[in-house]
Formats: sequence, structure tokens, C-alpha cells
Amino acid sequence: MIKDLITKNRSCRRFVQGLPVERRTLTELIDLARLSPSAANLQPLKYILSCDPERNAMIFPHLAWAGYLKDWPGPPEGQRPAAYIIILRDNHLTKSVDCDHGIAAQSILLGAPSRCEILLVLALGKPAEKVVIEKVGPDGDIKYWRDSNGIHHVPKRPLDEIIIG
Repeated sequence: MIKDLITKNRSCRRFVQGLPVERRTLTELIDLARLSPSAANLQPLKYILSCDPERNAMIFPHLAWAGYLKDWPGPPEGQRPAAYIIILRDNHLTKSVDCDHGIAAQSILLGAPSRCEILLVLALGKPAEKVVIEKVGPDGDIKYWRDSNGIHHVPKRPLDEIIIG
């Protein structure tokens, strides 16, 4: 099933612009990214969600489309994306995101199959440990730890803290 999903996952440059994408759908996709691995578990990524046609129209001119098609300025009105997720780095948490944004993008795209090509190599294998996702505590500490039974605990920031728009 995952192989089929990945095989069908390709870059799209024209869309059915009039078919809306609900904000709830975008929020569910960010929740997938939120649960994804993060270098040193810093979780420095923040997201701006846009499914509003006026806001989308402000975003569109700042994008580049199909670099190999030199004479094509991108999809015309009516074939533009119905929604955007803009991935940001929180500079107060770190100045480097390593590959966090790529992992987050993959998680988002796997949750919304049919759009892009995956460009990361991931280390895969049968897990040799149990990992438990925890809520970040009131002190804001995001450092993961192992308990006396060898269980790996990973604090994750709440969804409402990472969506800023």
C-alpha cells in the first residue's frame, strides 16, 4: 500500500482551483508533520496555512514553477493551487533545520497523496526500541529521554503552537 502511494506521488503543476481544500484538512496534514522526526527533537518548524482564494492570490506570484519549462510562467488562473502550506523555521529555536522540512513535507504529502515526488533518502529497518510520544511539559523542555525500562520518550509541541497563520 505505501509503495503504491509513493509510486503514484508525483509533482503537479496544474490544479482544479475551484475545488476548495478545507482548513481542517490542512490542519490534519500539519498534525502528520508535527509527529514526524526532528533533528535533536527541536521541532523548529512553523506553518502558515492558506486555503482562502484572496490569500492564495497573494502567495502565487512569489512561487517558481517548472524550472525546465523556461517559457511557462506557471499555471493560469483556474489551474492554480486551491491551498498552500508554507513551512517556516523558528529562528528562536534554531538557526539550522537540517532536513526537518523535507521530512515534514514528506509526511504532509503522504497524507495528501497525488502531488509531489519524494526527494529524501530515509534510513529504514525494523525498530529495536519502543518510542512513546509525550506532550511537551509546562517548562517547554523538548529533550527526549529513555526511562529505566529503555522506553524512548519524545515530547512533541501541541498543534496549536506550530500553526501560526
